[in-house]
Amino acid sequence: MRVLRVLALGLFAFLLLSPILSLSLKSILRADSLSSSDAPSVPAIQPLVYTIIVDGAIGTITDTRIELAIAKSQQEGAALLVIILDTPGGFTKPTWSICKNILNSSVPVCVFISPPGARAGSAGVYMTYAANFAAMASSTNIGAAHPVSGAGEKPDSVMNEKITNDAVAQIKAAAQKRGRNVEWAEQAVRQSVSITDVEALANKVIDIRADNLEQLLAQVDGRETEVPKGKVKMALLGARVENLKISFIHRILDVITQPDVAFILFSIGGLGIILELYNPGAILPGVVGAISLILAFYAFQTLPINYAGLALIILAGILFIAEVKIVSHGLLTVGGIISLFFGGLMLVDTVDPALAVSKSVLITTVACVGASVALALWLVIKVARHKPWTGNEALVGKVAEMRGSGFVYVEGALWRAKSDEEIPEGSKVTITRVEGLTLTVTRQLSH
Repeated sequence: MRVLRVLALGLFAFLLLSPILSLSLKSILRADSLSSSDAPSVPAIQPLVYTIIVDGAIGTITDTRIELAIAKSQQEGAALLVIILDTPGGFTKPTWSICKNILNSSVPVCVFISPPGARAGSAGVYMTYAANFAAMASSTNIGAAHPVSGAGEKPDSVMNEKITNDAVAQIKAAAQKRGRNVEWAEQAVRQSVSITDVEALANKVIDIRADNLEQLLAQVDGRETEVPKGKVKMALLGARVENLKISFIHRILDVITQPDVAFILFSIGGLGIILELYNPGAILPGVVGAISLILAFYAFQTLPINYAGLALIILAGILFIAEVKIVSHGLLTVGGIISLFFGGLMLVDTVDPALAVSKSVLITTVACVGASVALALWLVIKVARHKPWTGNEALVGKVAEMRGSGFVYVEGALWRAKSDEEIPEGSKVTITRVEGLTLTVTRQLSH
């Protein structure tokens, strides 16, 4: 019960302070990413180009990184920000936020789908269309931007139609603003079409094909683009290029907020609490479990969580705990394993396999948790059925020696003894019962 109270207090404090902590963390990250000077730097004669690498699914941390990169570019008076992109897609909310930041940036932004073999799927298409300049390396592709709802409704569902129409309107607005192919943009959303870099350039989906960053900057140089303050002409001759590397904090948060890691953390957290309840006072499982649960809840704040899946995972924990109290011959444990599997399957509110908990991680985690719970349960049952090792009860069945009238010698100590018969001194007796400090004994039969 003490563990549950500590856990409940910790979770309550986390939920109470999470808005403040989020704002504080964002301020720290912003201060870490931006210059310490409050005043904008005077642009150097040599043009400055910042690059940022976005590799993987688009999520909340990606949104924060790009927002900070744009802010730093504006503060330092950079001539261009290049987002080197390779993504299978991402979640809707951070994608709209990224597009909004790009469209409102006073520093021109170029999305460069690179290196060869990279792709800009789903969310990457919207980012590419929002950018001032869109470029692709050879052997890359772009497309498949059809939005999907978490429940996976069919295209004729009313809600899915609303989501699709909204996405079409957003990408068409960006296409018209940047002078790109509006018809293909709509096809990418409605029909999930994809094209190669060669086709993208021929159809005015992108502006530039380049094999590397040097070629890209050479082709951007001299072009005109529009930013919120008006039109600017790019002057990138002899530009100094600096890469904005991902900070240690962002790297950790990016790992934590991955669906696979979030599921593993939540599973470890639940397992730790269960093991602590199985063996009160172990401390380590409870501490590890509480930390893992808090990290998992942070990740859940950044992911589109399906609450039915979350409820199934919580139910699995309840079933595992109930196995100790109720004799079910393992049925509750089996039910918990099944509940944990389907909960993980439904946890992230998406039908895109690239953004959901992967099957390999799901099966491995469920198998490990199930095996750990089964092992812990077996040990608990084994200990409960085992003869006591310590205490007065451990004396039952031991052999003692009569020492004088009414006393026996056992385990290096004299005990008061009673028996239904007279037993001579020096005789071997068997202890049959312990009542306070008095032992009930019987004479051992001689062989």
